[in-house]
Amino acid sequence: MLALEAVIDIAYNARPEPVQAKEITSRQGVPQRYLEQVMQQLVRAGILKGVRGPRGGYRLAKERRRISVGDIVRAAEAGDEENGEIAPPQSDLGIRIVNPFIQSLQDEVMTRLDAITVEELCRQARVAGVRSGEHPTADFTI
Repeated sequence: MLALEAVIDIAYNARPEPVQAKEITSRQGVPQRYLEQVMQQLVRAGILKGVRGPRGGYRLAKERRRISVGDIVRAAEAGDEENGEIAPPQSDLGIRIVNPFIQSLQDEVMTRLDAITVEELCRQARVAGVRSGEHPTADFTI
């Protein structure tokens, strides 16, 4: 899911300046036009904060440990619903059997996703050796 990957990218590559969308698209290999739509959904949901200006971009709106994967998934799903990408069931079978079954599965998944934070996924990335986009800083130790 692009929304989750984008938030983790921002959290993992955090530095004093905001992370620009073009940096994320180059690391993730997705079109910037599509990423911007997802980023706006995340800003509206209060997960990201957009920073305007020539050095603008995105940063987390709250601490990594306070953002769950479930929060991100819900924000992405809300955007899909706004865009009409989720069609409600029309038949009696869909309404009375399939939809409740899918909803119960989604509830189970969301419970598990709510238990995982962005902080934990960043920790897993470090352990796995995923390279960060941070720029090396000068060491002034003498």
